[in-house]
Amino acid sequence: MKQPDLSEIARFADMFSAMGTEARLRIMQLLMTAEPAGLVVGDIQSELEIPNSTLSHHLDKLKNEGLVTVRRDGTYLWYRANTDALKDLLGFLYAECCTRNRVVAPREITSISK
Repeated sequence: MKQPDLSEIARFADMFSAMGTEARLRIMQLLMTAEPAGLVVGDIQSELEIPNSTLSHHLDKLKNEGLVTVRRDGTYLWYRANTDALKDLLGFLYAECCTRNRVVAPREITSISK
């Protein structure tokens, strides 16, 4: 059995921690619905009704942990969910349960239903 990479575990722990508030989780959900275009800060703010100063703090935290990306287009900042990072995070979370003990079938992870 492959030993876990401790730096990878620390990175994923930081990512989970970054999403560990209601506001940041709501931001991530909203950005996922806006894929692949993303959203400008004003649209995120009006949709979630988070004050601008607080929203900037949350977006910075998500960006610093690699969960969102940002690009400037003139005076606008466009934010997108970093879907590659989210795939890595989910892959890490489900790696053991889908391989060694089969608690969750891999197809259940790729076809999530409400």
